[in-house]
Amino acid sequence: MRTATKLSGFALGLAAAFGVAYGAGHLAGPVTPAAETRRDAASTSHDSTATGHEETGHDAGDGHSDGSPRQADATHLPGGLLVSDRGYTLQPVAAPAGQFAFRITGPDGAPVTRYDVAHDKRMHLIVARRDLSGFRHVHPELGPDGTWRVDSPLGGPGVWRAFADFTPSGGEPLTLGVDVTVPGTLEPRPLPAPATSTTVNGYAVTLTGTPRPGHSSTLTLTVSRNGQPVTDLEPYLGAYGHLVALRQGDLAYLHVHPEGAPGDGRTPAGPAVSFAAEVPSAGTYRLYLDFRHGGAVHTAEFTMVAGQEAAAPITTAPITTAPTTTPTVGAGHGAPGHGHD
Repeated sequence: MRTATKLSGFALGLAAAFGVAYGAGHLAGPVTPAAETRRDAASTSHDSTATGHEETGHDAGDGHSDGSPRQADATHLPGGLLVSDRGYTLQPVAAPAGQFAFRITGPDGAPVTRYDVAHDKRMHLIVARRDLSGFRHVHPELGPDGTWRVDSPLGGPGVWRAFADFTPSGGEPLTLGVDVTVPGTLEPRPLPAPATSTTVNGYAVTLTGTPRPGHSSTLTLTVSRNGQPVTDLEPYLGAYGHLVALRQGDLAYLHVHPEGAPGDGRTPAGPAVSFAAEVPSAGTYRLYLDFRHGGAVHTAEFTMVAGQEAAAPITTAPITTAPTTTPTVGAGHGAPGHGHD
């Protein structure tokens, strides 16, 4: 039986939500620009195995030369677990109802205003509800003061993890994460069982490939419609597919893109899109495949298990949060959403 959880007054509000994530960052290491941040984080994180998340500058190699998985070190934490890394910090800011806003501050403490374009955008904002029942991928607009703003992607009551995936000009790719709470009565949803096929908006998508923790593995997703392979996928964010994987429990973030690119003369426009991915540990992951066809972006979702055993089910106990007068960020209403912008 699912337990209803009451979330009131936007538990912690905006600033307090940042405070929760800031505190979580301290559990994994102090918020400092020095390399000491990553060293402390690796020594205290509950899971510090290596990841091949190329978006955050991690090596996606196949482990040691003898074929054994790489052991974690200070530079190989999965993305999205820290609110601050390499001197850059994700800071939510107050916004009108219906909007979500945040800044990235740099090593000098000032808001960052210059970003490199990566996969057609300067900022990718991904939000997922903590029970993985909601997911959205949107692209905020940058203001002259360094504030990113977007219509709120938060789709319903619950604790959401917001991931900012970006590359500061002249710097390394980063993924920072912060928790944000939307008030209301929460009905926790169990994670769907592992499966190798799913449907979305009339499309059937199948998944093949066996992930090996600590090693690079090929995952192939094949798209069909009405029983026929889709061979005219449309480019989306500079590729024929876009894949995000989140680890159940801590929501460690892996963001990989397919092999090849549209127009390179060798990459077909479907039906299969292959990804080189490295999961950081054994456990259960939720995969979100974005693809464009017929002028619309669709998201196919899978539950995938790496290693021999699935992670234990995540349960949620009743939580009551005190009302607060802290300014809050706007949030959407209704059931947890799945979508793009």
